[in-house]
Amino acid sequence: MPTYNKLVRDRIPEIIGKTGKTFTTRILSNDEYMEELRKKTYEELEEYMNTTDRDSALEELADVLEILHALAEGHGSSIDEVERIRKEKAESRGGFNEKIFLIEVEDE
Repeated sequence: MPTYNKLVRDRIPEIIGKTGKTFTTRILSNDEYMEELRKKTYEELEEYMNTTDRDSALEELADVLEILHALAEGHGSSIDEVERIRKEKAESRGGFNEKIFLIEVEDE
């Protein structure tokens, strides 16, 4: 039996059960949950980085966004508040639309 030891989406046990396979799960504490969400962020970003086509990239970005929703809620907030903060930062510091690549800054 393969061992995964990782956070999975809520319906994965149901999906596995429908295949007739047996499995073991447990409910994480809040601290464990936040730590596993952080790990899952890296996993999903790595999967995004390994994509080679638009559809796969969008699929992985959707997974990243799902993790961001969960992280915001885990911090007692919402994706709406994260979006508000993002907009404020975009207004004060800009976004990434102009594709500016900083090479160096001279120290005086």
